[in-house]
Amino acid sequence: MIEHWIGGRFTAGVSTRRAPVYQPATGQQQHEVLLGEPDDVDAAVTAAAAAFEGWREESLSRRTKVLFAFRELVNARAGRLAEIVSDEHGKVLSDAAGEIQRGLEVIEYACGIPSLVAGSYSHQASAGVDVFDFREPLGVCAGITPFNFPAMVPMWMHPIAIACGNTFVLKPSERDPSVSGFVAELWREAGLPDGVFNVVHGDRVAVDAILAHPGIAAVSFVGSTPIARYIHQQASATGKRVQALGGAKNHAVVLPDADLDFAADHLSASAFGSAGQRCMAISAAVAVGGAADELVDRVSRKAGEVVVGPGRDPASEMGPVITPAAKERIENLIAAGERQGATLAVDGRGLKVPGYENGFFVGPTVLDRVGAGMDVYREEVFGPVLSVLRAPTVDDAIEMINSNPYGNGTALFTGSGAAARRFQRGVHVGMIGINVPIPVPMAYHSFGGWKDSLFGQSHIYGPEGVAFYTRAKVVTQRWPGEDALTEASLHFPTAR
Repeated sequence: MIEHWIGGRFTAGVSTRRAPVYQPATGQQQHEVLLGEPDDVDAAVTAAAAAFEGWREESLSRRTKVLFAFRELVNARAGRLAEIVSDEHGKVLSDAAGEIQRGLEVIEYACGIPSLVAGSYSHQASAGVDVFDFREPLGVCAGITPFNFPAMVPMWMHPIAIACGNTFVLKPSERDPSVSGFVAELWREAGLPDGVFNVVHGDRVAVDAILAHPGIAAVSFVGSTPIARYIHQQASATGKRVQALGGAKNHAVVLPDADLDFAADHLSASAFGSAGQRCMAISAAVAVGGAADELVDRVSRKAGEVVVGPGRDPASEMGPVITPAAKERIENLIAAGERQGATLAVDGRGLKVPGYENGFFVGPTVLDRVGAGMDVYREEVFGPVLSVLRAPTVDDAIEMINSNPYGNGTALFTGSGAAARRFQRGVHVGMIGINVPIPVPMAYHSFGGWKDSLFGQSHIYGPEGVAFYTRAKVVTQRWPGEDALTEASLHFPTAR
């Protein structure tokens, strides 16, 4: 039984409801996870609030030591973390290891917290007056995270929140929850005081309890757009600070001057890696001009070469999708695309992996001549499906991207600097790759999209993450003395 982590220990709390946790490659249930109730959320918030009083007063030196120790432990246990992720999510071990590494990069960024929260000082801003500013933590913060990156996405949140002096309550996905408990034990081993990091498993009941709880100051969310919109509305209504990152329909535009072999390699890796279950996966390729037929041929050939199998098999390049419901939804969208007029270049439905016939496998799929009105284009498929659209010019491709309600990530394959500059200035998208198909910023930048891919103003991790988890104070001070100007006036004060 997978239990909550509250106040420095595993506990069942008051939870009685349970949910199955599957091994996606076999289709068999391997665990059960408790589903938290409002009282479990309250217990976690109470523990976090009590811990906050001491943690906020810890020196930057002490916090940094804990962060460095946590970084070393995550690095040392990276292999075990990847195994846990692979067994419950289904992604192959090498992909899971990459997820851990990208999470580590955020931890390493948080290790620099002394410089990240350093304020500024203006001496003699006015006669005898100095002005300085500094940042303080918010209090108890919460994170609600998706199944597709059960280790990395929480690490986008809690290391920075904790480094800034906050305490944290994590509600991970109930589909692959085990890694969060393992991370909690690493925090304790690193010397983090009990109650600073807590984990409450659950479904919408736990989510709604977090959004309504008056003791939570800020909520971070990554997931689908409908839920992101709901999170933003509900948490904002109760006065919380909110960053809510939603879904995506990421386009990659391929110009005729691009290296088509290079583009096909990277398109297939981006579309089919992690079985397409990435918010930054390329799900729509836009071929401009005469490149379309040749691009489809090359991408289709690459799709047919992908080795699909269980995550623990070193030979596997792509694993299963997360649940049978996800598999059914993906296959239904493929069928809808074909029914609505797309050409099925590669069909991944019905794939059976020998020895894993009950696994939740969908093979790499390529749909050509997809139209903007088709369901497979309008919806976020979140599976190993690449839709190929066609546009006569780069301006038409830009217009296509800008007409889409999502604005998370996009890419351009070209050999032209002029085209790249035109593209990156013209698209209404938050993250752009030039000959880079998955433009996930490094930890010292910030991650986030535009339009229906982001609700609220704050992007996640990086400088915006530090700003999100802190608030500023500005102090204007004067010490009257022999030479100081101390006379008062009823008019509005101005600098002298």
